[in-house]
Amino acid sequence: MSAKKPKITSTSPNYKIWWTAFALICGVTFLTRFYKVLEPDHICWDETHFGKMASWYINRTFFFDVHPPLGKMLIALSGKLTGYDGTFPFEKPGDKYDDARYEGMRMFCTTLGALIIPLTFLTIWEMTKSLDSTFLGTLLLLCDVGFLTLNRYILLDPILLFFMSCSIFGAFKVRSLTDEGYGPFSTRMLAWQTFLGASLACTISVKFVGLFVVLFVGLRTVADLWNVLGDLQKPVSLTIKHLIGRSITLIIFPGMLYVFFFWIHLTVLSKSGNGDGFYSSGFQARLQGNSLHNASAPKLVAYGAQITLKNHRTGGGYLHSHHHLFPAGVGARQQQITTYTHKDENNRWIIKPFDREAADGVVVVRSGDLVRFTHLTTGRNLHSHRERAPITTKCMQVTGYGEDGVGDANDVWKIIISGAKDGEEVQTVRSRLMIVHYLQACVLTTTGKQLPKWGYEQQEVACNPNLRDKNALWNVEDNIFEDLPKVSFEAYASGFVERFIESHAVMFQGNAGLKPKEGEVTSQPWQWPINYRGQFFSGSAHRIYLLGNPVVWWGNLVFLVIFIMIYVINSIRDKRAEALGIHLQDGKERRLLNAAGWCFAGWALHYVPFWAMGRVLYFHHYFPALVFSSMITGILTEYLLTSIKSYLSTEIGRTMYHCVMGVAVSTTVYSFYLFSPLAYGMSGPLAHEPNSTMAGLKWLESWEF
Repeated sequence: MSAKKPKITSTSPNYKIWWTAFALICGVTFLTRFYKVLEPDHICWDETHFGKMASWYINRTFFFDVHPPLGKMLIALSGKLTGYDGTFPFEKPGDKYDDARYEGMRMFCTTLGALIIPLTFLTIWEMTKSLDSTFLGTLLLLCDVGFLTLNRYILLDPILLFFMSCSIFGAFKVRSLTDEGYGPFSTRMLAWQTFLGASLACTISVKFVGLFVVLFVGLRTVADLWNVLGDLQKPVSLTIKHLIGRSITLIIFPGMLYVFFFWIHLTVLSKSGNGDGFYSSGFQARLQGNSLHNASAPKLVAYGAQITLKNHRTGGGYLHSHHHLFPAGVGARQQQITTYTHKDENNRWIIKPFDREAADGVVVVRSGDLVRFTHLTTGRNLHSHRERAPITTKCMQVTGYGEDGVGDANDVWKIIISGAKDGEEVQTVRSRLMIVHYLQACVLTTTGKQLPKWGYEQQEVACNPNLRDKNALWNVEDNIFEDLPKVSFEAYASGFVERFIESHAVMFQGNAGLKPKEGEVTSQPWQWPINYRGQFFSGSAHRIYLLGNPVVWWGNLVFLVIFIMIYVINSIRDKRAEALGIHLQDGKERRLLNAAGWCFAGWALHYVPFWAMGRVLYFHHYFPALVFSSMITGILTEYLLTSIKSYLSTEIGRTMYHCVMGVAVSTTVYSFYLFSPLAYGMSGPLAHEPNSTMAGLKWLESWEF
C-alpha cells in the first residue's frame, strides 16, 4: 500500500507558501514565454510547414502529412479566429510575414507551451506532496532555454507537450483519488478519468509519439488496479468495477474521440490538393476538383485509350516518365521511368496491341493480353532489359525506349488481373493489374526507394524477377476513350471507414520512409541527453538556436545515473529486510523514490524507442523525455538531501539542506540568464568569430551558435 500523503488545506500553515510558489512559477513562466514572442517577424524553422498546413485547412485544401491532424487543425482554428486568411505562402524559413496575421497562431502555440510549466508543478505535487521537489523540478523545466525555444513558435511540439502534460497530471490525479478511496463510478473519479482519456486522445492525435504516454498511463493504470486488488479489506468486485470504468474512459472514449478528430479532418479537407496522389483512386474520388470527383470514364479499358497507372503500394504514385535520361553508369542511358505522387501530363500512357499501332475498332483489353505502353508526351515505349535497376540491383532496369511508339521486343508486356482468369475484361479502378515483361519474365514494380537528384527524387521503378512482389499491383485510374460508354466515379468512391484506414496506412508508410533533406541538420539518440548539438530556428541577423540549458541537461543526466544506483541499492536493502522479517515503514523518502521511479519509467518510454527507429530523427524528439528527467532531478535532489540530513544534527542538517537547495535554485536561474539569448535572439558575430559576445558560452565545439 502507498503511504498516506499530506494534504494542504486553507487552514494549513503551508497553504500560503504553496500558493505563493505556484503563483511565482506561473508569473515567471508567462513572463519568460511571452517576452519577444512575436520576434523575429519572419518564418522560423518548421513554421514553414505547419503554417502552410494551417492555410490549407482554412482553404479546405487536401494535403498529405505524416502526423495525425489535431495539432494542425488547432493551429488553423487559432489563425482563423485571429484574422489570418490562409493566403500567406509560408514558402521558406526567413521569409518576412509582412501583413500576414501570424500573431494569433504563434501566441496560441506559446500559450499551450507556457501551460506545460504549471501542469508540471501540479504533477510533481500530486506525486510527492512535497513543495521542495515540486518547485525545483518545475524550475528546471522553466529555466531550460531549449524548452522555451521549442514552445514559442507555430509548431506541433508545444501542442503535443501540453496534451502529454495533461495526461501525466491526469494519471497521477486518478492515482490519488484511487488511494483516497473514491469509488470507480463516483462523479469526481469519472470526471478526472474523462479528462485523462480526452488528454490521451488529443496527445496521440497530434503526433504518433503520443503512443508513449498512452503506454505510460497504461502502466500507471495497471499499478492502480493491482494496488486495489492487493487491499484485502476491499472486495474483488471493486477491482472489476475500476477495470470497467477505466476501460470505458481510458480506452473506448479516447478511441471514439480519435476517430472523431479524423472525421473532422476528412470533412474539412474536401478540396483537391497536392497530396491527392498519395491516396487511392477511391479516396481521390471524394475530393472536389480532383479529376475523379463527379467525373465519369469508361468502365472498361480499350486499346488506344489514354490511361494513368497508379501503384497499389501504400502511398504509391503514378507510373511516370519525362525527357530526361538515366545518367552514364546507371544501366542503359535511356529515358527515365519513375513513379510520381503528383498528377501531371507525364503520367499518361497509351495502351496498344503488342504487334501493331492500333486495334481494329473497339477492342477491350483482357487479362492475358500482350500489350505495349507508349508514353503520351515523349512517344517512347515502356521497356525493360537485363540491366540492373539503379538502386535495387536485384531487379532489372525499366526505361523508355524507341521513337514514336516504334521500339523492339523488350517493349512487350503481359497484362494479368490479380485473382482473375485469362480473358476477363480490365476495368477502370477496380482491376488490380500485374504487368509482366514478356521476354524477361519479371513484373513491373515500384521499390519505394527514392532516386537521387538526377531522378528528381521520384521513386524507383524496376522489373522484379520475383513475380510475388506485393508492390507489383497497379490499377488504371484515368481512362480517356470516347468510343465506350462512361460510368460515374461515384461508384468507386471510398467511405469514411476506408478513408480512415487508408489515411493511417499512408501516414505510417510516410513516417517510416522519412529521409533527411540535403543540408538538413539531423541527430542520433545518443547525442540528445548530452546536449551534443542544437539546431538553428532562425539564421538571419536575428539568430535563434535550439539548445538545452547545459546546467539543466547535464544535471538531469547525472541524476538519471544516480537514480539507477539508488534503485539498485534500495532493491537489495528491501530484499534483505524481507528475508530477515524486518518491516520497512512507508514514509516521505519511499514516496519520493516511488515518484522518481515513475518518472524514470516515463523518461525511458519517451527516449529508448528512438534507438530502434529507422526514420530520420531530430534533436527536438528528446523534449518529451526531458519533462520526465527534470522531474527526476527535482525529486531526487530532495531525496538525497533528506537522506543525508538524517545523519547530521538537526541544526547542521537544516543548514546544509537549505544551502544546497539555494545553490541549486540560484545556479539554475543564473544559467537561464546566461543562455537566454539563444531563445530571445542573438546578433553580431558567431561564437567562434572575433569579438563575439557569445564566445564564453560555447562550451562544446559541436555547438554552432
